[in-house]
Amino acid sequence: MESLSSEHDRLAGEQRTLRLRILGLNAVEAEATFDRIARLAASFTHAPLAMVNFINDERQMFRGMYVPTSSPDEAADPAGGGIPFDLSNLAREAPGDYGFCPHVVAQRTQLALEDVFDYPRFKGNPLVNDLGVRSYLGTPLRDNTGMILGTVCVADFKPRTWDRQLRQGMHELTETLLSEFRLRDSLLAQQQELFAVFDGAPFPIMLTEGPEHLLRYANGRQGQAFGMVRQFSPGRQVLPGLDAVGVFKAMDDALSTGRPTTVPQVALRTCDAPMPQEFSFLCTPVRTSPGAPFKGVLTVAMNTTGQSYGGAEPQAFAANVQQQFERLGGGPLSD
Repeated sequence: MESLSSEHDRLAGEQRTLRLRILGLNAVEAEATFDRIARLAASFTHAPLAMVNFINDERQMFRGMYVPTSSPDEAADPAGGGIPFDLSNLAREAPGDYGFCPHVVAQRTQLALEDVFDYPRFKGNPLVNDLGVRSYLGTPLRDNTGMILGTVCVADFKPRTWDRQLRQGMHELTETLLSEFRLRDSLLAQQQELFAVFDGAPFPIMLTEGPEHLLRYANGRQGQAFGMVRQFSPGRQVLPGLDAVGVFKAMDDALSTGRPTTVPQVALRTCDAPMPQEFSFLCTPVRTSPGAPFKGVLTVAMNTTGQSYGGAEPQAFAANVQQQFERLGGGPLSD
């Protein structure tokens, strides 16, 4: 397969990855909205395999997927035909150059392969050898800014004619996701207003996302005390001082249990003081809609050297932030 690693594609991949991170889509987890679109695509085209695929600069992430769940002898997929083998455990991620979707993203146009064997450049694709795919229809998935984030695609295990009606229908189905991206951008704008509250807080605050604790936001006092770091940086790597005293271990516990955790009275050398300072940390799990899984951690540091802040004030602040996030009704830190 020809290389897709030109300088243009590399830069486009980096921009796409940043956009996916901002939207909270740079992960493999399934999402009901995208699973529903995949199911509709499979039903509309009578194809046994459908995906909503987001592509960053390293991998493909199938956040929406429809695959047959029946055995090969009892296949009951939308196409009504058998499948080569059980696909119910098909992974939701793949290397960045696997299959046909990367070609759709690179070419920025719909790709219809009625019989893969008719195309020498695609005939040897691993998707053909691994899954037995013989036909494919992939449509660019654009967000509300016009950026291509991935594809909505369907595939079959036999040659297929993808007529004009099916191709146009896939375009229209893909466009229904524009409202999802607009909603996420709207929620991001509301989150930015909430972050303004962080700026006025009298203690260091950071909001991290996911098990790697990617830095979503840090207020000025956080940067002054522990060092300025880039957005989306993995916390443990860029803030080793906090990791050494157990802050990220406490954040792990908060994320896994859904309960606030504390790190009491640890000595730290900060960027804005000549002598080590004593801090206590409160790590509160954050979700952006009631009942959704916790996806982030709000960490508040209380300087107990000199002017001290009692435990009640940061706890009340963290509880207020949690309520504000839940009022947003969803967003990049939610499922």
